[in-house]
Amino acid sequence: MRFLITGGPTHEYLDRVRCLTNPSTGRMGMELARAAARRGHATVLVTGPTAFKDPPGVRVVRVTTALEMDAAVKKEFGKCDAVIGSAAVSDYRPESMVDGKIKKGPERMTLSLVRNPDVLANCGAKKGKRVLVGFALEVQCGLENALDKMRRKHLDLIILNSPESFASREIGPTFLTPDGKMESLPRMTKARLSARIVRFVERHCEGSHA
Repeated sequence: MRFLITGGPTHEYLDRVRCLTNPSTGRMGMELARAAARRGHATVLVTGPTAFKDPPGVRVVRVTTALEMDAAVKKEFGKCDAVIGSAAVSDYRPESMVDGKIKKGPERMTLSLVRNPDVLANCGAKKGKRVLVGFALEVQCGLENALDKMRRKHLDLIILNSPESFASREIGPTFLTPDGKMESLPRMTKARLSARIVRFVERHCEGSHA
């Protein structure tokens, strides 16, 4: 199979030195790409800024912003059989970037933001026979929000998790599928979870072609 995986944060710059981002380190995307490659799949990883080295046997496309990630995914999407979206993409970006550094000034300032493209939703809109997997990192109303996200983005699996997974080697995941099944798994390493997700994609693909 041909896997397209997204990982890491995006950085949305206000000026030359400051950005909007989140605590994602990109570990989940790296582990997913490593797991897919170990199973013999042709794997492309589109990742935001991360300190991790490229996994062996994986073609890595490094990007910075949500717009760059969306463009890179669109470029690779037509050639893939499965998409796993683990990137923590910023929902908004500054309307404009200051060319230089914003200096300290008034007590208050207003920042104008515009919505970024929804990378995984764009994939879902053109899904075809591809297998799509996503993540839902939620703080409140987790189950409801994850189910809504799965429906809107036409996902075959969504993994519900919490902010504790940021910058951690481990994650406490819950698997949700469109047929109403829910499986809460014990806390495990992201490497172990990645292997489970890749096997899910393989089985799902085999079933759809049976």
